[in-house]
Amino acid sequence: MEFLQLLINTAALGAAYALVALGFVWVLNATSAVNFAHGDLVMAGGFVALALAGMLPLPGILLLPLVLVLMAGLGLVFSLLAFFPLKDRPPVSVFISTIALGIIVSNGASAIFGAEPRATPPLFAGGVVALGGLPGGLIVSRQAIAVMLVAALLIAVQYLLFARTQFGRRLRATAQDRDMAAAIGIPVDRMIALTFALATALAGAAGLLLSNSFFVSPTDGMNYMVKAYIAVTIGGWGSIAGAVAGAFLIALFDVMLPGLPALLPALGALPGADWLFSQTVATILLYVLLLVILVLRPQGLFGEAVQRRA
Repeated sequence: MEFLQLLINTAALGAAYALVALGFVWVLNATSAVNFAHGDLVMAGGFVALALAGMLPLPGILLLPLVLVLMAGLGLVFSLLAFFPLKDRPPVSVFISTIALGIIVSNGASAIFGAEPRATPPLFAGGVVALGGLPGGLIVSRQAIAVMLVAALLIAVQYLLFARTQFGRRLRATAQDRDMAAAIGIPVDRMIALTFALATALAGAAGLLLSNSFFVSPTDGMNYMVKAYIAVTIGGWGSIAGAVAGAFLIALFDVMLPGLPALLPALGALPGADWLFSQTVATILLYVLLLVILVLRPQGLFGEAVQRRA
């Protein structure tokens, strides 16, 4: 039973990380540049949800559509400030502009909400649910189940949008080759702006989903940025499927390794078990894996969708 509980927690965290990574990789593909403020946009999503909850005492599932719309609008503004004025300049200009805007977002959140970590409302009311109804049975957080379902729905909607609609085909064409897309009449700048909007909406949704269990503070942006970067590097630079796989792998290290003593009590009796199965060691091992992948398979587990990235 403990294994199933850990597996569900891992899946819930991985699904939320997948939303973070997908938003990151879509902007990467569309602009050939890294949005270094992406983690701060995830953090902003958490605070947008927190602000909405203060005005509308509703469960998170009802706040989610509002968060998606507001964060999409923020993404449009972000593209107008950080990308379009600098798109014809060296890529380092875009890097610096996104870093600068990320710092502005982080400090703005600190000024408005303060530095103390805060929790957003759960998606649904209630604490845990017992599956099976037997003593010692599986008891799972309602929030974990809701996070998995909501993230899966958002990922499925994104897939259908990009793979099954004319709008999605235009977005993919813009991401694959902007010059060719413009030559066949696709409004490239509009598609890039909409990519920023969709990516930021996904980041905002992830912020809402993560901030109930893990809280949100103005300094969280760097952590989420690193998670997204690692997921994309492990999965394959520019690969959508790779970003999702990398996100779940990160969640596996974050949840499973610290939870091993619960699965195998004998491990908890080992000397130094508290340190050996800690979050610190899990992070160290994740970075070791990252280095191994970079050495043995630098294109990532799923290959590289585009051969050259700025």
